[in-house]
Amino acid sequence: MTEPLREGLSPVVADGTRVLVLGSFPSERSLAVGEYYANRRNQFWQLMGAVFDIDVDMPYDQRIEALTGHGVALWDVIHSCRRVGSMDAKIDQASVVINDFAPLLSRHPGIERIFANGSTAATLYAARVHTGIEAVRLPSSSGALPMSLVEKAAQWRAVV
Repeated sequence: MTEPLREGLSPVVADGTRVLVLGSFPSERSLAVGEYYANRRNQFWQLMGAVFDIDVDMPYDQRIEALTGHGVALWDVIHSCRRVGSMDAKIDQASVVINDFAPLLSRHPGIERIFANGSTAATLYAARVHTGIEAVRLPSSSGALPMSLVEKAAQWRAVV
């Protein structure tokens, strides 16, 4: 694969964090603007609106502040990889470098639950991350997943 090795985003975490939500790797749009779930077709922020009553139209920094105020942190399983476009299926598995979770969990010992946003994050976490905390798989927030927002939100309420 001739794609450049891309590096993901830093974790979004605050004091008092108790839940970590993990994606697989940021979309091209998210990487370009440096914001988690920046692609409007992704339903992540709509789900957080449904679960935590976060105003999805607020500026990104305010949405992050609201989310971390509920004790939720964001990160990805993959630290770096090569990928064409934004789809998980296009990740060059041979290039995948997994994030090191030990320092994050050491600095934030209140993290007791981890949720994986979709099957790629869940599969990679289960196979390649050994934290002693099992990740609960949630339906992908991708708009491409053929499941209604209401059905997804019902399962995402486990994050509370």
